[in-house]
Amino acid sequence: MNSIKSTALEPTRSELSGLSFGQKAARYLPVYGLPILTLLLILLFSLLLPRTFPTLLNLRSIISDKAIIALLSLAAMIPMASGRIDLTVGYGIVLWHILAISLQTAFGIPWPIAVLIVILLGVLTGFINGLLVEVARIDSFIATLGTGTVLYALAMWYTGGRQVVGVLPDGFLSLNGTMLFGLPITGYYVVILALVMWLVLEYMPIGRYLYAIGANPKAAALNGIPVQKFVMGAFVASGALTALGGVLLASKLRIGQASVGLEYLLPALVGAFLGSTTIKPGRVNVWGTIIGVVILAAGISGIQQFGGSFWVEPLFNGVTLLVAIGIAGYAQRRRGAVVPPPSITHQPTKTNDNA
Repeated sequence: MNSIKSTALEPTRSELSGLSFGQKAARYLPVYGLPILTLLLILLFSLLLPRTFPTLLNLRSIISDKAIIALLSLAAMIPMASGRIDLTVGYGIVLWHILAISLQTAFGIPWPIAVLIVILLGVLTGFINGLLVEVARIDSFIATLGTGTVLYALAMWYTGGRQVVGVLPDGFLSLNGTMLFGLPITGYYVVILALVMWLVLEYMPIGRYLYAIGANPKAAALNGIPVQKFVMGAFVASGALTALGGVLLASKLRIGQASVGLEYLLPALVGAFLGSTTIKPGRVNVWGTIIGVVILAAGISGIQQFGGSFWVEPLFNGVTLLVAIGIAGYAQRRRGAVVPPPSITHQPTKTNDNA
Protein backbone atom coordinates (compact mmCIF):
# COMPACT_ATOMS: atom_id res chain seq x y z
CA MET A 1 0.00 0.00 0.00
CA ASN A 2 1.43 3.38 -1.00
CA SER A 3 1.53 6.22 1.50
CA ILE A 4 2.68 8.85 -0.99
CA LYS A 5 1.79 9.08 -4.65
CA SER A 6 4.49 10.54 -6.89
CA THR A 7 3.15 12.15 -10.05
CA ALA A 8 4.91 14.98 -11.86
CA LEU A 9 2.70 17.98 -12.56
CA GLU A 10 5.11 20.34 -14.29
CA PRO A 11 3.73 21.73 -17.55
CA THR A 12 4.76 20.05 -20.78
CA ARG A 13 5.52 21.71 -24.09
CA SER A 14 2.31 20.43 -25.61
CA GLU A 15 0.29 21.99 -22.78
CA LEU A 16 2.03 25.35 -23.17
CA SER A 17 1.76 25.53 -26.94
CA GLY A 18 -0.86 28.03 -28.04
CA LEU A 19 -1.18 29.70 -24.63
CA SER A 20 -0.77 33.43 -24.15
CA PHE A 21 1.98 34.89 -21.97
CA GLY A 22 -0.43 35.37 -19.07
CA GLN A 23 -1.71 31.82 -19.35
CA LYS A 24 1.84 30.46 -19.44
CA ALA A 25 2.73 32.53 -16.37
CA ALA A 26 -0.30 31.16 -14.53
CA ARG A 27 0.69 27.63 -15.52
CA TYR A 28 4.23 28.15 -14.27
CA LEU A 29 3.12 29.77 -11.01
CA PRO A 30 2.73 26.45 -9.13
CA VAL A 31 6.21 25.47 -10.36
CA TYR A 32 8.12 28.54 -9.21
CA GLY A 33 5.67 30.11 -6.79
CA LEU A 34 7.41 28.83 -3.66
CA PRO A 35 10.92 30.05 -4.68
CA ILE A 36 9.44 33.47 -5.48
CA LEU A 37 7.63 33.50 -2.13
CA THR A 38 10.89 32.56 -0.39
CA LEU A 39 12.73 35.48 -1.99
CA LEU A 40 9.90 37.86 -1.10
CA LEU A 41 9.89 36.64 2.49
CA ILE A 42 13.65 37.12 2.80
CA LEU A 43 13.34 40.61 1.28
CA LEU A 44 10.49 41.51 3.65
CA PHE A 45 12.38 40.48 6.79
CA SER A 46 15.51 42.21 5.48
CA LEU A 47 13.59 45.49 5.15
CA LEU A 48 11.81 45.14 8.50
CA LEU A 49 14.88 43.88 10.41
CA PRO A 50 17.82 45.50 8.61
CA ARG A 51 20.19 45.25 11.60
CA THR A 52 19.69 41.58 12.44
CA PHE A 53 18.18 39.56 9.58
CA PRO A 54 20.37 40.30 6.50
CA THR A 55 23.63 39.68 8.37
CA LEU A 56 26.37 37.09 8.11
CA LEU A 57 25.81 36.18 11.76
CA ASN A 58 22.15 35.35 11.10
CA LEU A 59 23.11 33.33 8.01
CA ARG A 60 25.60 31.31 10.04
CA SER A 61 22.97 30.74 12.72
CA ILE A 62 20.39 29.54 10.19
CA ILE A 63 22.82 27.17 8.47
CA SER A 64 24.05 25.76 11.77
CA ASP A 65 20.52 25.28 13.06
CA LYS A 66 18.79 23.98 9.91
CA ALA A 67 21.50 21.95 8.15
CA ILE A 68 20.55 18.78 10.03
CA ILE A 69 16.87 19.36 9.21
CA ALA A 70 17.80 19.75 5.53
CA LEU A 71 19.77 16.50 5.71
CA LEU A 72 16.81 14.67 7.25
CA SER A 73 14.43 16.18 4.68
CA LEU A 74 16.61 14.84 1.89
CA ALA A 75 16.66 11.47 3.65
CA ALA A 76 12.87 11.45 3.93
CA MET A 77 12.32 12.34 0.27
CA ILE A 78 14.12 9.22 -1.01
CA PRO A 79 11.39 6.78 0.12
CA MET A 80 8.80 9.41 -0.83
CA ALA A 81 10.04 9.26 -4.42
CA SER A 82 9.04 5.58 -4.43
CA GLY A 83 5.65 6.32 -2.89
CA ARG A 84 6.57 5.43 0.71
CA ILE A 85 7.21 7.40 3.86
CA ASP A 86 9.92 6.96 6.50
CA LEU A 87 9.17 8.27 9.99
CA THR A 88 12.38 6.89 11.46
CA VAL A 89 14.19 10.03 10.25
CA GLY A 90 12.86 11.70 13.39
CA TYR A 91 13.00 8.83 15.85
CA GLY A 92 16.27 7.28 14.73
CA ILE A 93 18.33 10.44 15.14
CA VAL A 94 17.62 10.30 18.88
CA LEU A 95 19.36 6.94 19.27
CA TRP A 96 22.10 7.58 16.70
CA HIS A 97 23.43 10.76 18.30
CA ILE A 98 23.49 9.04 21.70
CA LEU A 99 25.38 6.04 20.32
CA ALA A 100 27.85 8.25 18.45
CA ILE A 101 28.88 9.76 21.78
CA SER A 102 28.65 6.73 24.06
CA LEU A 103 30.68 4.48 21.75
CA GLN A 104 33.57 6.91 22.21
CA THR A 105 33.14 7.90 25.84
CA ALA A 106 31.92 4.64 27.38
CA PHE A 107 33.62 2.05 25.17
CA GLY A 108 36.72 3.94 24.04
CA ILE A 109 36.13 3.32 20.34
CA PRO A 110 37.98 5.74 18.00
CA TRP A 111 35.63 8.30 16.52
CA PRO A 112 35.96 7.22 12.84
CA ILE A 113 35.01 3.64 13.77
CA ALA A 114 32.20 4.89 16.01
CA VAL A 115 30.81 6.95 13.14
CA LEU A 116 31.02 3.93 10.81
CA ILE A 117 29.21 1.72 13.34
CA VAL A 118 26.38 4.25 13.71
CA ILE A 119 25.96 4.58 9.94
CA LEU A 120 25.93 0.79 9.52
CA LEU A 121 23.24 0.55 12.20
CA GLY A 122 21.26 3.16 10.28
CA VAL A 123 21.64 1.04 7.14
CA LEU A 124 20.41 -2.01 9.07
CA THR A 125 17.39 -0.09 10.32
CA GLY A 126 16.56 1.00 6.77
CA PHE A 127 16.87 -2.62 5.62
CA ILE A 128 14.46 -3.73 8.34
CA ASN A 129 12.01 -1.02 7.29
CA GLY A 130 12.28 -2.26 3.71
CA LEU A 131 11.56 -5.82 4.79
CA LEU A 132 8.52 -4.75 6.79
CA VAL A 133 7.12 -2.72 3.90
CA GLU A 134 7.99 -4.89 0.91
CA VAL A 135 8.09 -8.43 2.35
CA ALA A 136 5.67 -8.25 5.28
CA ARG A 137 3.47 -5.85 3.22
CA ILE A 138 2.89 -3.42 6.09
CA ASP A 139 1.98 0.15 5.18
CA SER A 140 5.14 2.27 5.33
CA PHE A 141 3.59 4.79 7.73
CA ILE A 142 2.73 2.08 10.24
CA ALA A 143 5.94 0.10 9.75
CA THR A 144 8.30 3.06 10.20
CA LEU A 145 6.25 4.45 13.06
CA GLY A 146 6.67 1.14 14.85
CA THR A 147 10.38 0.89 14.07
CA GLY A 148 10.97 4.48 15.08
CA THR A 149 9.13 4.01 18.37
CA VAL A 150 11.33 1.00 19.15
CA LEU A 151 14.47 3.05 18.43
CA TYR A 152 13.21 5.84 20.67
CA ALA A 153 12.44 3.34 23.44
CA LEU A 154 15.96 1.91 23.14
CA ALA A 155 17.41 5.40 23.50
CA MET A 156 15.36 6.02 26.65
CA TRP A 157 16.30 2.61 28.08
CA TYR A 158 20.00 3.09 27.40
CA THR A 159 20.21 6.57 28.90
CA GLY A 160 17.73 6.00 31.72
CA GLY A 161 16.64 9.59 31.24
CA ARG A 162 20.14 10.89 31.94
CA GLN A 163 22.60 12.74 29.72
CA VAL A 164 25.48 10.95 28.05
CA VAL A 165 28.56 13.12 28.55
CA GLY A 166 32.30 12.73 28.16
CA VAL A 167 35.40 14.16 26.53
CA LEU A 168 35.15 13.91 22.75
CA PRO A 169 38.15 14.15 20.39
CA ASP A 170 38.71 17.31 18.36
CA GLY A 171 38.40 15.40 15.11
CA PHE A 172 34.85 14.37 15.94
CA LEU A 173 33.89 17.87 17.10
CA SER A 174 35.25 19.36 13.87
CA LEU A 175 32.67 17.40 11.85
CA ASN A 176 30.12 20.06 12.80
CA GLY A 177 32.17 22.87 14.31
CA THR A 178 34.46 23.70 11.38
CA MET A 179 33.98 27.00 9.54
CA LEU A 180 34.77 27.01 5.81
CA PHE A 181 34.90 30.34 3.95
CA GLY A 182 33.13 31.95 6.88
CA LEU A 183 30.18 29.52 6.92
CA PRO A 184 29.50 26.32 8.90
CA ILE A 185 30.78 23.23 7.15
CA THR A 186 27.41 21.49 7.60
CA GLY A 187 25.98 23.77 4.92
CA TYR A 188 28.52 22.41 2.44
CA TYR A 189 27.54 18.86 3.41
CA VAL A 190 23.95 19.63 2.45
CA VAL A 191 24.92 21.25 -0.87
CA ILE A 192 27.15 18.33 -1.88
CA LEU A 193 24.52 15.78 -0.90
CA ALA A 194 21.82 17.71 -2.77
CA LEU A 195 23.95 17.81 -5.93
CA VAL A 196 24.63 14.08 -5.77
CA MET A 197 20.97 13.23 -5.15
CA TRP A 198 19.84 15.56 -7.94
CA LEU A 199 22.16 13.88 -10.43
CA VAL A 200 21.06 10.41 -9.33
CA LEU A 201 17.32 11.10 -9.32
CA GLU A 202 17.15 13.18 -12.48
CA TYR A 203 19.81 11.74 -14.77
CA MET A 204 20.37 8.11 -13.75
CA PRO A 205 18.13 5.07 -14.27
CA ILE A 206 17.75 4.50 -10.53
CA GLY A 207 16.05 7.87 -10.15
CA ARG A 208 13.65 7.24 -13.01
CA TYR A 209 12.87 3.81 -11.57
CA LEU A 210 12.04 5.28 -8.15
CA TYR A 211 9.74 7.90 -9.67
CA ALA A 212 8.08 5.26 -11.84
CA ILE A 213 7.48 3.09 -8.77
CA GLY A 214 6.06 6.07 -6.89
CA ALA A 215 3.69 6.91 -9.75
CA ASN A 216 2.44 3.36 -10.36
CA PRO A 217 4.20 0.38 -8.76
CA LYS A 218 2.16 -2.19 -10.67
CA ALA A 219 2.98 -0.62 -14.02
CA ALA A 220 6.63 -0.34 -13.00
CA ALA A 221 6.72 -4.05 -12.14
CA LEU A 222 5.08 -4.95 -15.45
CA ASN A 223 7.81 -2.99 -17.22
CA GLY A 224 10.51 -5.10 -15.58
CA ILE A 225 11.52 -2.77 -12.75
CA PRO A 226 12.39 -4.73 -9.56
CA VAL A 227 10.09 -2.76 -7.27
CA GLN A 228 11.03 -4.58 -4.07
CA LYS A 229 14.75 -4.10 -4.64
CA PHE A 230 14.54 -0.35 -5.27
CA VAL A 231 12.08 0.37 -2.47
CA MET A 232 14.28 -1.46 0.03
CA GLY A 233 17.27 0.44 -1.34
CA ALA A 234 15.42 3.72 -0.78
CA PHE A 235 14.84 2.83 2.88
CA VAL A 236 18.49 1.80 3.28
CA ALA A 237 19.67 5.15 1.86
CA SER A 238 17.26 7.00 4.12
CA GLY A 239 18.53 5.08 7.15
CA ALA A 240 22.15 5.86 6.30
CA LEU A 241 21.48 9.60 5.91
CA THR A 242 19.49 9.65 9.14
CA ALA A 243 22.42 8.04 10.97
CA LEU A 244 24.74 10.65 9.44
CA GLY A 245 22.41 13.32 10.76
CA GLY A 246 22.67 11.75 14.20
CA VAL A 247 26.47 11.88 14.01
CA LEU A 248 26.40 15.58 13.09
CA LEU A 249 23.92 16.28 15.88
CA ALA A 250 26.21 14.56 18.38
CA SER A 251 29.16 16.62 17.12
CA LYS A 252 27.08 19.77 17.52
CA LEU A 253 25.56 19.12 20.96
CA ARG A 254 28.55 17.25 22.46
CA ILE A 255 26.13 15.50 24.82
CA GLY A 256 23.52 12.81 24.23
CA GLN A 257 20.02 12.84 25.65
CA ALA A 258 16.81 11.10 24.66
CA SER A 259 14.80 14.32 24.88
CA VAL A 260 16.68 15.82 21.92
CA GLY A 261 16.13 14.89 18.29
CA LEU A 262 12.44 14.02 18.08
CA GLU A 263 11.61 17.66 17.33
CA TYR A 264 13.36 17.24 13.97
CA LEU A 265 10.67 14.89 12.63
CA LEU A 266 7.99 17.44 11.75
CA PRO A 267 10.32 20.03 10.12
CA ALA A 268 12.00 17.28 8.08
CA LEU A 269 8.67 16.01 6.76
CA VAL A 270 7.45 19.56 6.15
CA GLY A 271 10.53 20.30 4.07
CA ALA A 272 10.04 17.16 1.98
CA PHE A 273 6.31 17.78 1.50
CA LEU A 274 6.94 21.42 0.56
CA GLY A 275 9.47 20.17 -1.95
CA SER A 276 6.69 18.29 -3.73
CA THR A 277 4.78 21.53 -4.33
CA THR A 278 7.47 23.40 -6.27
CA ILE A 279 10.01 23.01 -9.10
CA LYS A 280 8.29 19.74 -10.07
CA PRO A 281 4.86 20.07 -8.42
CA GLY A 282 3.29 16.78 -7.41
CA ARG A 283 6.64 14.97 -7.21
CA VAL A 284 9.23 15.16 -4.46
CA ASN A 285 12.48 16.60 -5.78
CA VAL A 286 15.81 17.72 -4.38
CA TRP A 287 15.76 21.45 -5.07
CA GLY A 288 12.13 21.75 -4.07
CA THR A 289 13.04 20.15 -0.74
CA ILE A 290 15.92 22.59 -0.26
CA ILE A 291 13.57 25.51 -1.03
CA GLY A 292 11.09 24.10 1.49
CA VAL A 293 13.71 24.01 4.22
CA VAL A 294 14.93 27.53 3.33
CA ILE A 295 11.46 29.06 3.57
CA LEU A 296 10.94 27.35 6.93
CA ALA A 297 14.29 28.62 8.19
CA ALA A 298 13.75 32.17 6.95
CA GLY A 299 10.18 32.38 8.24
CA ILE A 300 10.98 31.04 11.70
CA SER A 301 14.12 33.17 12.03
CA GLY A 302 12.26 36.34 11.08
CA ILE A 303 9.33 35.64 13.37
CA GLN A 304 11.61 34.86 16.30
CA GLN A 305 13.54 38.09 15.75
CA PHE A 306 10.24 39.92 15.99
CA GLY A 307 9.89 38.43 19.48
CA GLY A 308 7.87 35.30 18.71
CA SER A 309 7.40 32.89 21.62
CA PHE A 310 8.84 29.37 21.86
CA TRP A 311 5.64 27.85 20.48
CA VAL A 312 5.89 29.79 17.21
CA GLU A 313 8.21 27.27 15.53
CA PRO A 314 6.02 24.15 15.96
CA LEU A 315 2.95 26.20 15.05
CA PHE A 316 4.64 27.50 11.90
CA ASN A 317 5.81 24.00 10.95
CA GLY A 318 2.39 22.45 11.50
CA VAL A 319 0.48 25.10 9.56
CA THR A 320 3.03 24.98 6.73
CA LEU A 321 2.69 21.20 6.53
CA LEU A 322 -1.09 21.46 6.19
CA VAL A 323 -0.74 24.17 3.55
CA ALA A 324 1.84 22.10 1.65
CA ILE A 325 -0.39 19.02 1.59
CA GLY A 326 -3.34 21.17 0.55
CA ILE A 327 -1.40 22.76 -2.32
CA ALA A 328 -0.15 19.37 -3.51
CA GLY A 329 -3.67 17.93 -3.47
CA TYR A 330 -5.08 20.96 -5.29
CA ALA A 331 -2.36 20.77 -7.93
CA GLN A 332 -3.12 17.10 -8.57
CA ARG A 333 -6.85 17.74 -8.85
CA ARG A 334 -6.26 20.68 -11.18
CA ARG A 335 -3.94 18.65 -13.37
CA GLY A 336 -6.52 15.87 -13.56
CA ALA A 337 -9.17 18.39 -14.57
CA VAL A 338 -7.15 19.92 -17.41
CA VAL A 339 -5.90 16.71 -19.00
CA PRO A 340 -7.94 16.32 -22.20
CA PRO A 341 -9.72 13.04 -22.72
CA PRO A 342 -8.35 10.75 -25.42
CA SER A 343 -9.78 11.49 -28.83
CA ILE A 344 -12.00 8.88 -30.42
CA THR A 345 -11.85 8.42 -34.15
CA HIS A 346 -15.12 7.27 -35.63
CA GLN A 347 -14.64 4.73 -38.41
CA PRO A 348 -17.15 4.77 -41.24
CA THR A 349 -19.64 1.91 -41.09
CA LYS A 350 -19.19 -0.60 -43.83
CA THR A 351 -22.31 -1.67 -45.68
CA ASN A 352 -22.88 -5.13 -46.94
CA ASP A 353 -23.51 -4.85 -50.68
CA ASN A 354 -24.63 -8.48 -50.83
CA ALA A 355 -27.45 -7.84 -48.37
